[in-house]
Amino acid sequence: MDIKFYLAIFWRRFPYFLVLLSLGTAAGVTVALTLQPIYVAEARLVVESQQIPDELAASTVQTESSEQLQIIQQRIFTRDNLLEIANRFDVYEDTDSTSDRLRPDEKIEDLSQRVRVDVGIGAAAVVTISFDDPSPLRAAAVTNEIVTLILQENIKMRTTVSRQTLEFFTQETEQLEQELSQMRGQILTFQEANLEALPDSLNFRRTQQAAAQERILELDRERIQLRERRDRLVQLFERTGEVGLLGSLARTPEEAELQDLLDEYARTSALLSDDNPRVLILRAQIAALEGIVASQQAVASAGAIDALGTPLTPFEVQLADLEGQINFIDEQKALIVEALEELSSSIAATPGNALTLATLERNFANLRAQYDRAVQNRAVAEVGDTIEALSKGQRITVIEQAIPPASPTRPNRRLIAAMGIGAGLGLGLGLIVLLEFLNTAIRRPVDIIEGLKITPIMTLPYMRTRGQIWRRRLIILFTLVAILVGVPGALWYIDTNIQPLQPIFDEILRRVGIG
Repeated sequence: MDIKFYLAIFWRRFPYFLVLLSLGTAAGVTVALTLQPIYVAEARLVVESQQIPDELAASTVQTESSEQLQIIQQRIFTRDNLLEIANRFDVYEDTDSTSDRLRPDEKIEDLSQRVRVDVGIGAAAVVTISFDDPSPLRAAAVTNEIVTLILQENIKMRTTVSRQTLEFFTQETEQLEQELSQMRGQILTFQEANLEALPDSLNFRRTQQAAAQERILELDRERIQLRERRDRLVQLFERTGEVGLLGSLARTPEEAELQDLLDEYARTSALLSDDNPRVLILRAQIAALEGIVASQQAVASAGAIDALGTPLTPFEVQLADLEGQINFIDEQKALIVEALEELSSSIAATPGNALTLATLERNFANLRAQYDRAVQNRAVAEVGDTIEALSKGQRITVIEQAIPPASPTRPNRRLIAAMGIGAGLGLGLGLIVLLEFLNTAIRRPVDIIEGLKITPIMTLPYMRTRGQIWRRRLIILFTLVAILVGVPGALWYIDTNIQPLQPIFDEILRRVGIG
Protein backbone atom coordinates (compact mmCIF):
# COMPACT_ATOMS: atom_id res chain seq x y z
CA MET A 1 0.00 0.00 0.00
CA ASP A 2 1.36 3.41 -1.04
CA ILE A 3 0.76 5.36 2.17
CA LYS A 4 2.50 8.46 0.84
CA PHE A 5 0.18 8.53 -2.19
CA TYR A 6 -2.97 8.25 -0.09
CA LEU A 7 -1.73 10.96 2.24
CA ALA A 8 -1.13 13.17 -0.76
CA ILE A 9 -4.65 12.46 -1.97
CA PHE A 10 -6.05 13.30 1.46
CA TRP A 11 -4.08 16.53 1.54
CA ARG A 12 -5.31 17.43 -1.94
CA ARG A 13 -8.93 16.73 -0.89
CA PHE A 14 -8.42 18.29 2.53
CA PRO A 15 -10.45 21.45 1.74
CA TYR A 16 -13.57 19.30 1.16
CA PHE A 17 -12.86 17.44 4.36
CA LEU A 18 -12.37 20.69 6.21
CA VAL A 19 -15.59 22.14 4.84
CA LEU A 20 -17.69 19.12 5.92
CA LEU A 21 -15.92 18.93 9.29
CA SER A 22 -16.65 22.60 9.86
CA LEU A 23 -20.22 22.10 8.76
CA GLY A 24 -20.80 19.21 11.21
CA THR A 25 -18.98 20.97 14.03
CA ALA A 26 -20.89 24.18 13.50
CA ALA A 27 -24.20 22.36 13.36
CA GLY A 28 -23.47 20.26 16.46
CA VAL A 29 -22.19 23.18 18.53
CA THR A 30 -25.05 25.41 17.40
CA VAL A 31 -27.67 22.81 18.24
CA ALA A 32 -26.02 22.14 21.60
CA LEU A 33 -26.07 25.81 22.44
CA THR A 34 -29.52 26.46 20.97
CA LEU A 35 -31.47 23.73 22.72
CA GLN A 36 -33.08 24.98 25.89
CA PRO A 37 -32.33 23.10 29.13
CA ILE A 38 -34.90 20.58 30.31
CA TYR A 39 -35.32 19.92 34.03
CA VAL A 40 -36.84 16.66 35.27
CA ALA A 41 -38.47 16.65 38.72
CA GLU A 42 -39.20 13.30 40.35
CA ALA A 43 -41.36 12.16 43.24
CA ARG A 44 -41.54 8.69 44.72
CA LEU A 45 -44.57 6.92 46.15
CA VAL A 46 -44.99 3.53 47.78
CA VAL A 47 -48.06 1.28 47.93
CA GLU A 48 -48.34 0.04 51.52
CA SER A 49 -50.31 -3.07 52.44
CA GLN A 50 -53.19 -3.10 54.90
CA GLN A 51 -52.08 -2.10 58.39
CA ILE A 52 -54.66 -4.26 60.20
CA PRO A 53 -54.15 -8.05 59.80
CA ASP A 54 -56.72 -9.75 57.58
CA GLU A 55 -57.39 -12.31 60.32
CA LEU A 56 -58.77 -9.55 62.55
CA ALA A 57 -60.49 -7.27 60.05
CA ALA A 58 -60.30 -7.31 56.26
CA SER A 59 -60.95 -4.48 53.86
CA THR A 60 -63.64 -4.97 51.23
CA VAL A 61 -61.42 -3.38 48.55
CA GLN A 62 -59.32 -6.25 47.21
CA THR A 63 -57.76 -4.58 44.14
CA GLU A 64 -54.14 -5.51 43.37
CA SER A 65 -51.65 -2.67 43.63
CA SER A 66 -50.65 -2.85 39.95
CA GLU A 67 -54.26 -2.89 38.80
CA GLN A 68 -55.09 -0.08 41.21
CA LEU A 69 -52.26 2.09 39.88
CA GLN A 70 -53.33 1.46 36.28
CA ILE A 71 -56.90 2.46 37.09
CA ILE A 72 -55.74 5.61 38.87
CA GLN A 73 -53.41 6.50 35.99
CA GLN A 74 -56.19 6.13 33.43
CA ARG A 75 -58.56 8.27 35.52
CA ILE A 76 -56.01 11.03 36.12
CA PHE A 77 -54.49 11.33 32.66
CA THR A 78 -57.71 12.23 30.94
CA ARG A 79 -58.04 15.01 28.39
CA ASP A 80 -59.74 17.42 30.81
CA ASN A 81 -57.26 16.83 33.63
CA LEU A 82 -54.20 17.27 31.39
CA LEU A 83 -55.55 20.48 29.86
CA GLU A 84 -56.47 21.79 33.31
CA ILE A 85 -52.93 21.13 34.57
CA ALA A 86 -51.42 22.77 31.50
CA ASN A 87 -53.57 25.87 31.88
CA ARG A 88 -53.19 26.19 35.64
CA PHE A 89 -49.38 25.96 35.60
CA ASP A 90 -48.91 27.81 32.26
CA VAL A 91 -46.98 24.92 30.78
CA TYR A 92 -47.35 26.37 27.27
CA GLU A 93 -47.17 30.07 28.06
CA ASP A 94 -44.26 30.53 25.61
CA THR A 95 -46.09 28.98 22.67
CA ASP A 96 -49.52 30.42 23.48
CA SER A 97 -48.25 33.95 22.92
CA THR A 98 -46.86 33.26 19.42
CA SER A 99 -48.22 32.20 16.10
CA ASP A 100 -47.10 28.63 16.85
CA ARG A 101 -49.87 28.06 19.37
CA LEU A 102 -50.42 24.35 19.99
CA ARG A 103 -53.78 22.76 19.51
CA PRO A 104 -55.38 20.94 22.49
CA ASP A 105 -54.63 17.55 20.94
CA GLU A 106 -50.99 18.50 20.49
CA LYS A 107 -50.79 19.67 24.10
CA ILE A 108 -52.27 16.41 25.36
CA GLU A 109 -49.87 14.35 23.26
CA ASP A 110 -46.91 16.42 24.43
CA LEU A 111 -47.93 16.21 28.10
CA SER A 112 -48.45 12.45 27.83
CA GLN A 113 -44.84 12.13 26.64
CA ARG A 114 -43.45 14.46 29.30
CA VAL A 115 -45.17 12.77 32.24
CA ARG A 116 -43.69 9.43 33.25
CA VAL A 117 -45.09 6.94 35.75
CA ASP A 118 -42.75 4.05 36.50
CA VAL A 119 -43.95 1.24 38.79
CA GLY A 120 -41.29 -0.86 40.43
CA ILE A 121 -41.68 -4.62 40.82
CA GLY A 122 -41.30 -6.04 44.31
CA ALA A 123 -43.02 -6.78 47.60
CA ALA A 124 -43.75 -3.08 48.00
CA ALA A 125 -44.62 -1.31 44.76
CA VAL A 126 -42.55 1.89 44.47
CA VAL A 127 -43.95 4.41 42.00
CA THR A 128 -41.78 7.11 40.44
CA ILE A 129 -43.57 10.17 39.04
CA SER A 130 -41.56 12.56 36.84
CA PHE A 131 -42.23 15.57 34.62
CA ASP A 132 -39.81 17.50 32.44
CA ASP A 133 -40.05 21.19 31.72
CA PRO A 134 -37.71 24.07 30.86
CA SER A 135 -38.54 25.62 34.24
CA PRO A 136 -37.34 23.66 37.31
CA LEU A 137 -39.99 25.25 39.52
CA ARG A 138 -42.79 24.32 37.12
CA ALA A 139 -41.43 20.79 36.70
CA ALA A 140 -41.56 20.28 40.50
CA ALA A 141 -44.99 21.94 40.79
CA VAL A 142 -46.57 19.80 38.06
CA THR A 143 -45.02 16.63 39.52
CA ASN A 144 -46.37 17.39 42.99
CA GLU A 145 -49.78 18.18 41.49
CA ILE A 146 -49.85 14.75 39.80
CA VAL A 147 -48.83 13.15 43.11
CA THR A 148 -51.69 14.96 44.85
CA LEU A 149 -54.16 13.79 42.20
CA ILE A 150 -52.95 10.20 42.61
CA LEU A 151 -53.38 10.31 46.38
CA GLN A 152 -56.84 11.90 46.12
CA GLU A 153 -57.97 9.46 43.45
CA ASN A 154 -56.69 6.51 45.49
CA ILE A 155 -58.65 7.61 48.57
CA LYS A 156 -61.72 8.41 46.49
CA MET A 157 -61.63 5.08 44.65
CA ARG A 158 -61.17 2.95 47.77
CA THR A 159 -63.77 4.79 49.87
CA THR A 160 -66.23 4.73 46.96
CA VAL A 161 -65.80 0.98 46.49
CA SER A 162 -66.16 0.26 50.22
CA ARG A 163 -69.22 2.53 50.48
CA GLN A 164 -70.86 0.94 47.44
CA THR A 165 -70.19 -2.50 48.92
CA LEU A 166 -71.80 -1.46 52.21
CA GLU A 167 -74.81 0.04 50.41
CA PHE A 168 -75.24 -3.12 48.35
CA PHE A 169 -75.33 -5.44 51.37
CA THR A 170 -77.53 -2.98 53.29
CA GLN A 171 -80.08 -2.98 50.46
CA GLU A 172 -79.86 -6.76 50.18
CA THR A 173 -80.42 -7.14 53.93
CA GLU A 174 -83.47 -4.85 53.87
CA GLN A 175 -84.92 -6.66 50.85
CA LEU A 176 -84.42 -10.08 52.44
CA GLU A 177 -85.93 -8.81 55.68
CA GLN A 178 -89.05 -7.72 53.80
CA GLU A 179 -89.23 -11.07 52.02
CA LEU A 180 -88.86 -12.85 55.37
CA SER A 181 -91.75 -10.82 56.81
CA GLN A 182 -93.91 -11.63 53.79
CA MET A 183 -93.03 -15.33 53.98
CA ARG A 184 -93.71 -15.36 57.73
CA GLY A 185 -97.11 -13.77 57.06
CA GLN A 186 -97.88 -16.41 54.39
CA ILE A 187 -97.04 -19.21 56.80
CA LEU A 188 -99.17 -17.67 59.56
CA THR A 189 -102.10 -17.12 57.18
CA PHE A 190 -101.88 -20.70 55.96
CA GLN A 191 -101.73 -22.08 59.50
CA GLU A 192 -104.75 -20.00 60.56
CA ALA A 193 -106.71 -21.10 57.47
CA ASN A 194 -105.87 -24.78 58.10
CA LEU A 195 -105.74 -24.78 61.88
CA GLU A 196 -107.65 -28.09 62.19
CA ALA A 197 -105.59 -29.89 59.52
CA LEU A 198 -101.98 -29.22 60.45
CA PRO A 199 -99.46 -32.06 60.70
CA ASP A 200 -98.48 -31.32 64.30
CA SER A 201 -102.01 -32.27 65.55
CA LEU A 202 -102.41 -35.32 63.31
CA ASN A 203 -101.75 -37.88 66.07
CA PHE A 204 -104.16 -36.12 68.39
CA ARG A 205 -106.89 -36.09 65.73
CA ARG A 206 -106.30 -39.75 64.96
CA THR A 207 -106.70 -40.49 68.67
CA GLN A 208 -109.91 -38.45 68.66
CA GLN A 209 -111.07 -40.38 65.56
CA ALA A 210 -110.43 -43.71 67.23
CA ALA A 211 -112.18 -42.54 70.42
CA ALA A 212 -115.18 -41.29 68.40
CA GLN A 213 -115.45 -44.57 66.55
CA GLU A 214 -115.31 -46.44 69.86
CA ARG A 215 -117.93 -44.11 71.31
CA ILE A 216 -120.22 -44.82 68.34
CA LEU A 217 -119.89 -48.54 68.99
CA GLU A 218 -120.77 -48.00 72.65
CA LEU A 219 -123.77 -45.85 71.72
CA ASP A 220 -124.90 -48.52 69.26
CA ARG A 221 -124.67 -51.15 72.00
CA GLU A 222 -126.57 -48.94 74.47
CA ARG A 223 -129.22 -48.19 71.85
CA ILE A 224 -129.65 -51.90 71.14
CA GLN A 225 -130.02 -52.59 74.86
CA LEU A 226 -132.57 -49.80 75.26
CA ARG A 227 -134.51 -51.04 72.23
CA GLU A 228 -134.55 -54.54 73.69
CA ARG A 229 -135.78 -53.20 77.07
CA ARG A 230 -138.47 -51.20 75.26
CA ASP A 231 -139.57 -54.24 73.25
CA ARG A 232 -139.70 -56.43 76.39
CA LEU A 233 -141.67 -53.75 78.24
CA VAL A 234 -144.21 -53.53 75.44
CA GLN A 235 -144.52 -57.32 75.13
CA LEU A 236 -144.95 -57.72 78.89
CA PHE A 237 -147.56 -55.00 79.05
CA GLU A 238 -149.45 -56.47 76.08
CA ARG A 239 -149.55 -59.92 77.73
CA THR A 240 -150.21 -59.00 81.31
CA GLY A 241 -151.35 -55.41 81.27
CA GLU A 242 -148.70 -54.64 83.93
CA VAL A 243 -145.02 -53.64 83.82
CA GLY A 244 -143.98 -56.05 86.58
CA LEU A 245 -140.36 -56.15 87.58
CA LEU A 246 -139.34 -54.11 84.61
CA GLY A 247 -140.33 -51.16 86.66
CA SER A 248 -137.25 -51.70 88.74
CA LEU A 249 -135.21 -51.17 85.67
CA ALA A 250 -136.46 -47.62 85.52
CA ARG A 251 -135.13 -46.73 88.95
CA THR A 252 -132.97 -43.70 89.25
CA PRO A 253 -129.35 -44.02 90.44
CA GLU A 254 -130.39 -42.50 93.78
CA GLU A 255 -133.11 -45.11 94.23
CA ALA A 256 -130.67 -47.90 93.41
CA GLU A 257 -128.12 -46.50 95.81
CA LEU A 258 -130.81 -46.14 98.50
CA GLN A 259 -131.81 -49.79 98.06
CA ASP A 260 -128.15 -50.85 98.39
CA LEU A 261 -127.76 -48.82 101.57
CA LEU A 262 -130.95 -50.34 103.04
CA ASP A 263 -129.64 -53.83 102.30
CA GLU A 264 -126.28 -53.04 103.86
CA TYR A 265 -128.03 -51.49 106.93
CA ALA A 266 -130.05 -54.62 107.41
CA ARG A 267 -126.95 -56.75 107.37
CA THR A 268 -124.93 -54.42 109.55
CA SER A 269 -127.65 -53.86 112.22
CA ALA A 270 -127.85 -57.60 112.70
CA LEU A 271 -124.23 -57.72 113.69
CA LEU A 272 -123.58 -54.35 115.37
CA SER A 273 -125.30 -52.33 118.03
CA ASP A 274 -127.37 -49.25 117.27
CA ASP A 275 -124.65 -46.95 118.76
CA ASN A 276 -121.94 -48.22 116.42
CA PRO A 277 -120.42 -45.45 114.22
CA ARG A 278 -120.91 -47.52 111.15
CA VAL A 279 -124.61 -47.93 111.83
CA LEU A 280 -124.98 -44.24 112.57
CA ILE A 281 -123.27 -43.32 109.25
CA LEU A 282 -125.56 -45.66 107.32
CA ARG A 283 -128.62 -44.12 108.99
CA ALA A 284 -127.47 -40.61 108.01
CA GLN A 285 -126.81 -41.64 104.40
CA ILE A 286 -130.16 -43.44 104.15
CA ALA A 287 -131.99 -40.41 105.55
CA ALA A 288 -130.30 -38.09 103.04
CA LEU A 289 -131.05 -40.35 100.08
CA GLU A 290 -134.66 -40.87 101.16
CA GLY A 291 -135.13 -37.11 101.04
CA ILE A 292 -133.65 -36.96 97.52
CA VAL A 293 -135.70 -39.90 96.25
CA ALA A 294 -138.85 -38.45 97.74
CA SER A 295 -138.28 -35.15 95.95
CA GLN A 296 -137.56 -36.97 92.68
CA GLN A 297 -140.71 -39.06 92.96
CA ALA A 298 -142.72 -35.91 93.70
CA VAL A 299 -141.33 -34.22 90.61
CA ALA A 300 -141.94 -37.35 88.51
CA SER A 301 -145.48 -37.64 89.77
CA ALA A 302 -146.10 -33.97 89.01
CA GLY A 303 -144.68 -34.28 85.46
CA ALA A 304 -146.24 -37.65 84.58
CA ILE A 305 -149.16 -36.17 82.71
CA ASP A 306 -149.79 -35.92 79.00
CA ALA A 307 -150.44 -32.82 76.89
CA LEU A 308 -154.16 -32.88 77.84
CA GLY A 309 -153.39 -32.91 81.57
CA THR A 310 -154.19 -36.63 82.01
CA PRO A 311 -151.86 -38.48 84.43
CA LEU A 312 -149.59 -41.06 82.74
CA THR A 313 -149.55 -44.69 83.67
CA PRO A 314 -146.32 -46.31 84.88
CA PHE A 315 -146.08 -48.08 81.53
CA GLU A 316 -146.28 -44.81 79.63
CA VAL A 317 -143.76 -43.21 81.96
CA GLN A 318 -141.22 -46.02 81.48
CA LEU A 319 -141.87 -46.17 77.75
CA ALA A 320 -141.36 -42.39 77.42
CA ASP A 321 -138.17 -42.64 79.45
CA LEU A 322 -136.78 -45.35 77.19
CA GLU A 323 -137.77 -43.40 74.09
CA GLY A 324 -136.06 -40.31 75.46
CA GLN A 325 -132.85 -42.23 76.16
CA ILE A 326 -132.90 -43.70 72.64
CA ASN A 327 -133.45 -40.26 71.11
CA PHE A 328 -130.64 -38.84 73.22
CA ILE A 329 -128.31 -41.61 72.02
CA ASP A 330 -129.30 -40.88 68.40
CA GLU A 331 -128.57 -37.20 68.88
CA GLN A 332 -125.21 -37.96 70.47
CA LYS A 333 -124.37 -40.37 67.66
CA ALA A 334 -125.29 -37.79 65.01
CA LEU A 335 -123.03 -35.23 66.66
CA ILE A 336 -120.19 -37.74 66.93
CA VAL A 337 -120.64 -38.81 63.29
CA GLU A 338 -120.53 -35.19 62.21
CA ALA A 339 -117.37 -34.60 64.26
CA LEU A 340 -115.93 -37.86 62.88
CA GLU A 341 -116.52 -36.67 59.31
CA GLU A 342 -114.77 -33.40 60.10
CA LEU A 343 -111.86 -35.34 61.62
CA SER A 344 -111.69 -37.61 58.56
CA SER A 345 -111.67 -34.58 56.23
CA SER A 346 -108.96 -32.85 58.24
CA ILE A 347 -106.88 -36.03 58.40
CA ALA A 348 -107.26 -36.51 54.64
CA ALA A 349 -106.20 -32.89 54.02
CA THR A 350 -103.23 -33.09 56.38
CA PRO A 351 -100.69 -34.65 53.91
CA GLY A 352 -101.33 -31.91 51.34
CA ASN A 353 -101.17 -29.22 54.00
CA ALA A 354 -97.99 -30.78 55.36
CA LEU A 355 -96.40 -30.64 51.89
CA THR A 356 -97.45 -27.01 51.37
CA LEU A 357 -96.33 -26.03 54.85
CA ALA A 358 -93.01 -27.85 54.38
CA THR A 359 -92.46 -25.93 51.12
CA LEU A 360 -93.23 -22.62 52.82
CA GLU A 361 -90.99 -23.45 55.76
CA ARG A 362 -88.19 -24.58 53.42
CA ASN A 363 -88.43 -21.31 51.49
CA PHE A 364 -88.45 -19.46 54.79
CA ALA A 365 -85.36 -21.37 55.94
CA ASN A 366 -83.56 -20.57 52.67
CA LEU A 367 -84.47 -16.90 52.99
CA ARG A 368 -83.34 -16.95 56.59
CA ALA A 369 -79.99 -18.45 55.60
CA GLN A 370 -79.60 -15.79 52.89
CA TYR A 371 -80.56 -13.10 55.38
CA ASP A 372 -78.02 -14.37 57.92
CA ARG A 373 -75.29 -14.36 55.27
CA ALA A 374 -76.33 -10.88 54.14
CA VAL A 375 -76.21 -9.61 57.74
CA GLN A 376 -72.77 -11.15 58.17
CA ASN A 377 -71.56 -9.65 54.89
CA ARG A 378 -72.99 -6.28 55.89
CA ALA A 379 -71.05 -6.44 59.14
CA VAL A 380 -67.87 -7.22 57.18
CA ALA A 381 -68.66 -4.36 54.77
CA GLU A 382 -69.16 -1.97 57.70
CA VAL A 383 -65.76 -2.93 59.10
CA GLY A 384 -64.18 -2.56 55.65
CA ASP A 385 -65.78 0.86 55.17
CA THR A 386 -64.49 1.97 58.57
CA ILE A 387 -61.01 0.73 57.68
CA GLU A 388 -61.01 2.69 54.41
CA ALA A 389 -62.49 5.78 56.08
CA LEU A 390 -59.63 5.74 58.62
CA SER A 391 -57.05 4.99 55.86
CA LYS A 392 -56.03 1.75 57.59
CA GLY A 393 -56.27 -0.37 54.46
CA GLN A 394 -53.95 -0.51 51.48
CA ARG A 395 -52.77 3.03 50.80
CA ILE A 396 -50.34 5.06 48.74
CA THR A 397 -47.93 7.28 50.66
CA VAL A 398 -45.32 9.78 49.53
CA ILE A 399 -41.72 8.81 50.15
CA GLU A 400 -40.13 11.83 48.54
CA GLN A 401 -41.77 15.00 47.26
CA ALA A 402 -40.58 16.56 44.03
CA ILE A 403 -38.17 19.47 44.47
CA PRO A 404 -36.88 21.86 41.78
CA PRO A 405 -33.79 20.22 40.22
CA ALA A 406 -30.56 22.15 40.51
CA SER A 407 -29.21 21.14 37.08
CA PRO A 408 -30.90 20.26 33.81
CA THR A 409 -31.23 16.65 32.84
CA ARG A 410 -30.90 17.32 29.14
CA PRO A 411 -29.67 18.20 26.62
CA ASN A 412 -26.17 16.73 26.92
CA ARG A 413 -24.40 19.55 25.14
CA ARG A 414 -21.01 17.81 25.03
CA LEU A 415 -22.54 14.74 23.48
CA ILE A 416 -24.41 16.83 20.89
CA ALA A 417 -21.26 18.76 19.98
CA ALA A 418 -19.27 15.52 19.81
CA MET A 419 -21.94 14.03 17.57
CA GLY A 420 -21.69 17.06 15.26
CA ILE A 421 -17.91 16.74 15.08
CA GLY A 422 -18.19 13.01 14.51
CA ALA A 423 -20.74 13.58 11.76
CA GLY A 424 -18.41 16.12 10.09
CA LEU A 425 -15.47 13.70 10.26
CA GLY A 426 -17.54 10.91 8.84
CA LEU A 427 -18.96 13.03 6.01
CA GLY A 428 -15.50 14.43 5.13
CA LEU A 429 -13.80 11.04 5.01
CA GLY A 430 -16.77 9.58 3.18
CA LEU A 431 -16.67 12.33 0.55
CA ILE A 432 -12.91 11.81 -0.02
CA VAL A 433 -13.35 8.09 -0.39
CA LEU A 434 -16.31 8.57 -2.74
CA LEU A 435 -14.44 11.07 -4.93
CA GLU A 436 -11.43 8.80 -5.21
CA PHE A 437 -13.63 5.84 -5.97
CA LEU A 438 -15.31 7.73 -8.84
CA ASN A 439 -12.06 9.28 -10.16
CA THR A 440 -10.50 7.20 -12.99
CA ALA A 441 -7.79 9.69 -14.08
CA ILE A 442 -4.10 8.68 -14.33
CA ARG A 443 -2.17 10.25 -11.45
CA ARG A 444 0.83 7.95 -10.90
CA PRO A 445 3.45 6.34 -13.17
CA VAL A 446 2.14 2.98 -12.09
CA ASP A 447 -1.27 3.94 -13.51
CA ILE A 448 0.39 4.52 -16.91
CA ILE A 449 2.19 1.22 -16.76
CA GLU A 450 -0.91 -0.71 -15.71
CA GLY A 451 -3.33 1.15 -17.96
CA LEU A 452 -1.29 1.70 -21.16
CA LYS A 453 1.18 -1.16 -20.77
CA ILE A 454 4.15 1.19 -21.38
CA THR A 455 6.98 2.38 -19.21
CA PRO A 456 7.51 6.20 -19.28
CA ILE A 457 11.02 7.67 -19.12
CA MET A 458 9.86 10.37 -16.66
CA THR A 459 6.66 12.07 -15.37
CA LEU A 460 5.93 15.66 -14.39
CA PRO A 461 3.19 16.64 -11.86
CA TYR A 462 0.58 19.40 -12.45
CA MET A 463 2.08 22.73 -11.47
CA ARG A 464 -0.25 25.56 -10.15
CA THR A 465 0.65 29.21 -10.29
CA ARG A 466 0.82 31.41 -7.21
CA GLY A 467 -2.41 33.12 -8.20
CA GLN A 468 -4.25 29.84 -8.50
CA ILE A 469 -2.98 28.78 -5.09
CA TRP A 470 -4.14 31.99 -3.37
CA ARG A 471 -7.42 31.93 -5.19
CA ARG A 472 -8.06 28.37 -3.97
CA ARG A 473 -7.13 29.30 -0.43
CA LEU A 474 -9.48 32.30 -0.45
CA ILE A 475 -12.36 30.15 -1.70
CA ILE A 476 -11.76 27.65 1.10
CA LEU A 477 -11.56 30.46 3.67
CA PHE A 478 -14.75 32.13 2.50
CA THR A 479 -16.51 28.78 2.48
CA LEU A 480 -15.43 28.05 6.05
CA VAL A 481 -16.50 31.51 7.20
CA ALA A 482 -19.86 31.08 5.48
CA ILE A 483 -20.35 27.73 7.13
CA LEU A 484 -19.31 28.88 10.61
CA VAL A 485 -21.56 31.93 10.39
CA GLY A 486 -24.37 30.80 8.13
CA VAL A 487 -25.09 27.40 9.68
CA PRO A 488 -25.59 28.73 13.24
CA GLY A 489 -27.63 31.62 11.89
CA ALA A 490 -29.82 29.32 9.82
CA LEU A 491 -30.38 26.96 12.72
CA TRP A 492 -31.21 29.86 15.00
CA TYR A 493 -33.72 31.20 12.50
CA ILE A 494 -35.35 27.78 12.05
CA ASP A 495 -35.58 27.23 15.84
CA THR A 496 -37.02 30.72 16.42
CA ASN A 497 -39.36 31.29 13.51
CA ILE A 498 -40.11 28.02 11.78
CA GLN A 499 -39.87 24.91 13.97
CA PRO A 500 -38.33 24.36 17.44
CA LEU A 501 -35.34 22.09 17.19
CA GLN A 502 -35.81 20.59 20.67
CA PRO A 503 -38.53 18.04 19.73
CA ILE A 504 -36.75 17.15 16.50
CA PHE A 505 -33.46 16.51 18.20
CA ASP A 506 -35.14 14.61 21.05
CA GLU A 507 -36.79 12.36 18.50
CA ILE A 508 -33.42 11.80 16.76
CA LEU A 509 -31.79 10.87 20.07
CA ARG A 510 -34.69 8.58 20.90
CA ARG A 511 -34.47 6.80 17.56
CA VAL A 512 -30.74 6.22 17.87
CA GLY A 513 -31.24 4.94 21.42
CA ILE A 514 -29.49 7.77 23.25
CA GLY A 515 -32.44 9.90 24.45
